[in-house]
Amino acid sequence: MDKQVPKKLWIIIPIITFLAIVAFLVIEKANQSRSNLPTYGEVPDFAFKDSQGKQFGRDELLGKISIIDFFFTSCRGPCPVMSSNMAELYQAFSTSDQVQLVSISVDPEVDTPEVLNQYAEAHGVTDNRWRFLRADLAAVIKLSEKGFHLAAENLPSMHSTKFILVDENAEIRGYYSGTDEASMKILISDVRQLVKKIE
Repeated sequence: MDKQVPKKLWIIIPIITFLAIVAFLVIEKANQSRSNLPTYGEVPDFAFKDSQGKQFGRDELLGKISIIDFFFTSCRGPCPVMSSNMAELYQAFSTSDQVQLVSISVDPEVDTPEVLNQYAEAHGVTDNRWRFLRADLAAVIKLSEKGFHLAAENLPSMHSTKFILVDENAEIRGYYSGTDEASMKILISDVRQLVKKIE
């Protein structure tokens, strides 16, 4: 009986090893598929200013993971929900200097630097991890339509409610509903995957 035990082990060990290798490969492939997000094109050059009067363009996207949306401060439609979700993202990544949020006004005449600063303060912004941008309306429309492939008709009321995920190379990696809780969870997961790549 004792002599049969080693024989059984010689049969069982290769089977366990084989199953372990298969399990590892399946897990690795699943991890790769999650981190290999699609690419929807590069963000073009643009030159806007933030609420502090500082230049902000494509160069400021490089080297960071960015979450971008279009909004306006007097919006009574989806913007309050979008900004609330952005505020949650701001808190979720409070310990990471590799993640930044960028909100672009589609109503620059009303959204002066002072108004944007008040809006930022009301949403708990205390540093440059969440920037509020403005430019003339024609430039905003061009960036929305040509840069991010989002419709920009009848602004400000008909702006897109999408959040755009941009990687450290200024490449667009995903679009998410800015008003949907489930979409926010997917966005957070995707951001974390991209952050791991540049850590």
